[in-house]
Amino acid sequence: MQSTLQHTTVLLDEAVDALLGAAGESPSGTFIDGTFGRGGHSRRILLRLGPEGRLVAFDKDPEAIAEATRITDARFSIRHEGFRNLGEMPAGSAAGVLLDLGVSSPQIDSPGRGFSFRFDGPLDMRMDTTRGQSVAEWLADAEVGQIAEVIREYGEERFAGPIAKAIVARRQERGPIGTTAELAELVAGAVRTREQGQNPATRTFQALRIFINAELEELQQALEASLRVLAPGGRLVVISFHSLEDRIVKQFIAQHSKEVYDRRAPFAAPQPMRLNALDRIKPSAGEVAANPRARSAVMRVAERTEVPA
Repeated sequence: MQSTLQHTTVLLDEAVDALLGAAGESPSGTFIDGTFGRGGHSRRILLRLGPEGRLVAFDKDPEAIAEATRITDARFSIRHEGFRNLGEMPAGSAAGVLLDLGVSSPQIDSPGRGFSFRFDGPLDMRMDTTRGQSVAEWLADAEVGQIAEVIREYGEERFAGPIAKAIVARRQERGPIGTTAELAELVAGAVRTREQGQNPATRTFQALRIFINAELEELQQALEASLRVLAPGGRLVVISFHSLEDRIVKQFIAQHSKEVYDRRAPFAAPQPMRLNALDRIKPSAGEVAANPRARSAVMRVAERTEVPA
């Protein structure tokens, strides 16, 4: 069943302009939308593409794949897999790669997906509901130390230890946690101080979602793959929604935006820079006012340099 929940694409014009900017008004190359979501970026890209242009989109979410099948444009194709697989594209074949990270509004707002503590639903949080382990299944067996490490590392939560102990104690007393409401209530009881305006379960839910979907590992793999598939002059555009993601993207672009010297061979020619950092863009005040979920977004843009012969 198609979801009726709505999604407002963040930095829509800015992202598409950055992606296609080097390719002219009607680009004819192959572009990659690594996170189709509900198709906001993809549909805008297709409006700008020339008749010989191509758009290949990726997404793990079966609901996103269902939405993508509504696009009948022959220049468009969708792959039901994560953007870590974009490295399967031919080397140097892409004129641009767009990665819009995070969770879409329909995913957050659907109680059945288990992403949000605002709704009571099954504690799932998988991007791809057709495979893999849910959060509830993982929490049913994980040890205190494992749970605390995940919540501390991916949620930057000060009270990761008490939360982990509370989860295991509850499991031993009454059985595994099965719903988002149960987890949110348990976390609220373990977090002794709360940040103003933030639900005490925010960091824990973020951490478990990132972990269960291996989001940061997939981002690292996709960034590395982008270097191989981007043609010289091709753009890499990444929209992040929290500091862990943005730090990875920032460091990746910085690492490849300079020549690398081998200290073991001081007279050897350096490895050339592979990216040219172009821009860092935040949503405008108007966009944030219209869509509060845009407030944490950061978009970074880089361009693939010429590959030496």
